[in-house]
Amino acid sequence: MKILVINCGSSSVKYQLINVETEVVLAEGVAEKIGESFSLFTYKSKKFTKKKAETNLQNHEEAIEKIIEHITNKKNGVIANINEIQAVGHRLVHAGEHYSGSVKIDDDVLRVMEECISLAPLHNPANIKGVKAMQKILPDVDQCGVFDTAFHQTMPAKAYLYALPIELYNKHKIRRYGFHGTSHKFVSQKAAEYLQKDPSELKIITCHIGNGASIAAVKAGKSVDTSMGLTPLEGLVMGTRCGDLDPAIPIHMQKVLGMDVDEVNTILNKKSGILGLSALSKDMREIEDKVLQEKDPTATRALEVYVYRIKKYIGSYTAAMNGVDVVVFTGGVGENMPILREMVCSDMDYLGMQLNKQANDQVKSGILDLTGKNSKVKILKIPTNEELMIAMETKRIIEK
Repeated sequence: MKILVINCGSSSVKYQLINVETEVVLAEGVAEKIGESFSLFTYKSKKFTKKKAETNLQNHEEAIEKIIEHITNKKNGVIANINEIQAVGHRLVHAGEHYSGSVKIDDDVLRVMEECISLAPLHNPANIKGVKAMQKILPDVDQCGVFDTAFHQTMPAKAYLYALPIELYNKHKIRRYGFHGTSHKFVSQKAAEYLQKDPSELKIITCHIGNGASIAAVKAGKSVDTSMGLTPLEGLVMGTRCGDLDPAIPIHMQKVLGMDVDEVNTILNKKSGILGLSALSKDMREIEDKVLQEKDPTATRALEVYVYRIKKYIGSYTAAMNGVDVVVFTGGVGENMPILREMVCSDMDYLGMQLNKQANDQVKSGILDLTGKNSKVKILKIPTNEELMIAMETKRIIEK
């Protein structure tokens, strides 16, 4: 079964065509800068690669037409015609409390996404555009959606409620929702498979560390807490997002410093995090070079703040689950930054957590066991694969 996986951003469309039976990616790429003066298009298959070719894409529908054109191209395509696409899986961001699992997309799903635009103003409108464009281009093909928030719908009220007047939840659904759910679900399942354990036997802390970052407590295969909240701003220090902070700080910035709402929002989401702390870059590769090669004190301090927040969440989720069996590192930074993993796992004697430094320093693809000889907690590096998870969920839905 060939499934096209689509991830629509406000001005981009990422895609993968996946053979779900073999778990092989037949083609992949991204359309970027949609609607701007010029756009960029990337296409990659086993026998052909087109890197960031300039083009002109006015909207998401044109971007998706470009994708179909390339994967069906007689010379460099990977399928003979669009009829070989048996389903489309969409990465969708926010459905509030409406869905706790993946769904076949219909008018009701689109209505719910429109209702939740205020909760994800950057993502939901783009997701809706992608769905409608694909419905127009492939009207007879099943469209399925996997929501970022769905995996975390198993959180109990004590984890998702904020200590605000309860009518703000009852009337306006202000609560913790969490994100990166597809990734947390994927790597927690892979951890159980790797350890040959039933998920019901395990308490897992999954650390999705990238430009956006979150941690989840997964007990018996279900999310019981997660670090992101009503929006992806809460929780860990991220590339440009501040994460947890005193809620009076935005008020102070407006009332005392004279900033307006948009200025404060821009600072918290786009100028904070590692970028703000280091005054250098949001790219952890640059921070790593500054720390290891130049011993730069500002970059070192930024990294220490970044790591400290991760350690605190691991500690709190260990307490919430009354123990932890496995800690998983995933995401672009979690998978590719050994010094981060080493710093996070150091001074964790209270957990009996010990890292195998030699294994941690290896550059290897696939799952890597980083557990030290005397460690009571398994430490794993597991590459995330949200696209494959979406494809697998799409296959499950349409077959059911």
